[in-house]
Amino acid sequence: MADRLLIIDDDARLTAMVSDYLGKAGFLVDCRFTGREGLAALERLKFDAVILDAMLPDIDGFEICRTIRQRAQTPILMLTARGEETDRIVGLEIGADDYLPKPFNPRELQARLRAILRRGRAPLAEDTSSRFGRLEIDRASRQARIDGVERTLTSFQFDLLVALADHAGRVLNRERLMDLVKGEEAEAFDRSIDVHVSRIRSAIEDDPKHPRRIITVRGAGYVFARKQDEER
Repeated sequence: MADRLLIIDDDARLTAMVSDYLGKAGFLVDCRFTGREGLAALERLKFDAVILDAMLPDIDGFEICRTIRQRAQTPILMLTARGEETDRIVGLEIGADDYLPKPFNPRELQARLRAILRRGRAPLAEDTSSRFGRLEIDRASRQARIDGVERTLTSFQFDLLVALADHAGRVLNRERLMDLVKGEEAEAFDRSIDVHVSRIRSAIEDDPKHPRRIITVRGAGYVFARKQDEER
């Protein structure tokens, strides 16, 4: 069955081009040109992913992203003007799965869409659950839980946590983490991993400013603590 996409962007010319391109690639595409129209469509219909412009005429795109994430885990790819780093960081912090600066190559857009869709449908591993002290990582339900309570993570953040946990005790740099999660080489100066790690810490650490599960190794990367005390 074809994946159904919702594009929320007020640029009619760009939206028509992207819709036509993705339609020919096998996607079912629905377009909305204001934030209110986009949110209304999400209330009535089910979508497999959302392409969301950061700048809309009525409601700020970041606010829409936050609203969507509060309601569901639908993958969100945000479009940011001129590749502003601040926009990218804010989008990732509030729950976007990926971002793409304008102008962009439609082939890259399609590749990023397929990547976030694949991550949301990753096949189950035989051993679907791992426990690290009070932290449980359940691959079957794609949930991270502390003391049995689910902690909210995006699809990308969950996969990043799994990658770190699967390599517990080993220092992984940004490029290696991106390769493990996305299956592709990271951009040379891609700092989005840092933002995602920060969000994961906010979800699973008792004190995100003094993390004990995901440790920063200055100048080298991140390491997931191999042993975690039960009281943590």
